[in-house]
Formats: sequence, structure tokens, C-alpha cells
Amino acid sequence: MKNDIDALMQAQNLDALLVTGGLMHNPAMVYWTGIANVLHADLIKMRGKEPVMFHSIIERDEARRTGLETICYSKYDWNAMLEEAGGDLHKARALQYKSMFNDVGLTEGMRVGIYGKVELHTFLADLEQLKNQLPAIIWVFNSDVDVIQKAKETKDTVEIERIRSVGQRALKIVDEIKNYLSSRQVKGEIVLDECANPLTIGQVHARINRLVSECGLETPEGFIFAIGRDAGFPHNAGNPDDVIKLGKTIVFDFYPCERGGGYFYDFTRTWCLGYADSETIDVYNSVKNVYYQMLDDVRINAHFYDFQKQACRLFEERGFPTVLSTPGTSDGYIHGLGHGIGLNIHETPLCRASFGEDDVIKPNAVITIEPGLYFPDKEMGVRIENSFLITESGQLEKLVSYPDDLIVPMKA
Repeated sequence: MKNDIDALMQAQNLDALLVTGGLMHNPAMVYWTGIANVLHADLIKMRGKEPVMFHSIIERDEARRTGLETICYSKYDWNAMLEEAGGDLHKARALQYKSMFNDVGLTEGMRVGIYGKVELHTFLADLEQLKNQLPAIIWVFNSDVDVIQKAKETKDTVEIERIRSVGQRALKIVDEIKNYLSSRQVKGEIVLDECANPLTIGQVHARINRLVSECGLETPEGFIFAIGRDAGFPHNAGNPDDVIKLGKTIVFDFYPCERGGGYFYDFTRTWCLGYADSETIDVYNSVKNVYYQMLDDVRINAHFYDFQKQACRLFEERGFPTVLSTPGTSDGYIHGLGHGIGLNIHETPLCRASFGEDDVIKPNAVITIEPGLYFPDKEMGVRIENSFLITESGQLEKLVSYPDDLIVPMKA
């Protein structure tokens, strides 16, 4: 959590953090500032002190909305710095940083970690000049622990409720899509749109995008709504030209966030419209059984990858290949059991073989559980996913509930 930052900085021997970039779609910055319409800012967090944000004069009103102490760049005489720098923009910006550092007490000999999203080539040129201006500042790029990522592993009450709110809005969209599909007319095996033409994946994508906008969300990482063969590839978003048919598996993996790059929610359901054949039902039931078994097995203070191995064993006992039994397999269970979520769609703890201390499941983490089975040659893919809060007692609390039935009856 954010209140762990000072202790994490001390443990990594960091005196300050410099976070740079905009206040939208910039997780390291949004973590401190919230979402605001500020195109560029610099935030300096001194250990043991509240952060200070630097901003342009035209964005001063938005900057104040953050509730942080703010300083306008106009405090520093840009023309004088540019003249001193002989017209070199990078050197002038370095002089400005030097003055900013002085104002917050960041002095030579201190160790500074750097975060944020910026144009790398420009920032590196600025940093090179800044190293010349302040040669005794120690820039830390390789600390053992990413202190902001480490803090983000666990969520406070406000963060949890923001994630839950995204989930509630997301599942309203899911339900509207489900009801829309089930209300369509059918000709043979083909689902029809309002004009009695075959309904396509692209039309459903467009409807999802409209609903996302109406609910105050966005999908910067995209989403997956794929049918048949494409559903057999876990990260295939779906071919817009594919026609929606009865009985084919549809994987709907939906991971929107707050508009402006805030907190994410992650959710997947697999549907067959009208009916499903016996093989699809068997595969679905296997995924569902493993999913519920893992809800019973996941516990705190253990590595996430331990449960990935358990999920693999459960699938293998049912006769399916997995990444554990058959490395490189393109059929069966071919991905991880889940991941942390927050201001990034994928955060620690992660479910990876080369796990580190960041991949231990802790109270107040928010994680996904999402086993699946995939057989593209059989035009089939199945995944079930929900997002959970790990409570103080180690229980998995589903943040938002939604039915997990495979077959969606057609109402028309």
C-alpha cells in the first residue's frame, strides 16, 4: 500500500523518487495523483515527506485537483535558463530540474529512483545533462525491489472499492451483451442482426465499445470477444468478419479500466448460444471444476506459481496437456492461473516459474483466477475468470458476482 512507500524506500536506500510524465495512462504517476487532465508533470517524493508535483501554468487548475502540494514550472525563469544553456534545450531542462530539486531538498549525494512514462530518447538526453549539473546525485535504475510496484501489490479500501466499481460497470456491459445475443433471431445455425443479416464479431465489438464509453470506462488494453477457432487462442481478440453461430464457444475476456487510465477489472466467461455439444460440455466442466478447486486451494503467504502447478496437475489428471507436462504445447492448459490487477492490468503477484518475492500472495492483494483449455483445431476455447480480493484472513472474496453457465438459451 501507499503508506508502505517510506519503509520500502528506506529498505532500498532511496532518498527520493522522481516520477515523470502525464497524469493519465501513467500508473506510477496516477498512483500518487489520481487521474487528471495534465499532459506532463514531475512529481518528487522525498522519503518521509509528502510528494510535490511540478506542472505547467496552463494546467494549474487540474494540478490542484490532485490535492498535492504543487509548484508551477513558471516559477523558474525558462528564458534565463535557456540563455545560460546556450540554447541547448536538454541542458536548460536540466537546469530547471536542478532548481526543482533544490526546492524540495533533494541535494547531492542522495539516491534517486526514476519512474513514469515519457519519450525515452528525450528524457535520457535531459538526464545526461542533469548528471553533468548534479554529478553527485546517485541515479538508481537497478534496485532489488521496484518500490512503487511493491507498494501496489496490496490495496487500501479506496483502491478496492474503485476496482469493485469498475467490475460492477463491466458486468453490466457483459450482461447487456449476453441479453442482446440471446434475443437475436436465428436462421439455421446463424445468429442474425436487426436487419436479418448474419451478426458478426465486429458488430458485437462495436456494441461493446459503445457501452464501455457510456459507462465511463475505457479499454486501453483492448478486450477479447472471439468465437470458434479464435476462441482456441487465449489472446485472440476475435476476427471482426466472423459470423456468430449457435453451439460455438465464445470467449469474452473483458478488462476495462476507469477512463483516463485508472484501476482495471478483469473477467472472462465462455458461452455457447443455444446449445453445446458433449465434448464442449466436458471441456467446460473440467475448467469449471479446476476453477472451483483452485478457489479452495489458494492461500496467503505462498507463491502464486505453487497454485499454477496444482492447476496443471488437476488438468493432467483429466487427460489434458499443460505447460508443466508438455512444455511448448499449443493445446490444453497453456497459460498461467492468474495475476495481480490494479493500475496495470497485470501486476504482481504474477504466476511465473521464475518467481520472486513479489509473487507471494498477501492479504489485501487483488488477483485473478482464470484456468482455461484451448483446442483451436477443434474450434474450441474455454476460460472462466473472476477477480478476487485476498482478505486479511486469507479468504478469496469475489469482488463482483456473475453466473458462470456455459449455455445461453436463445429467447427468440
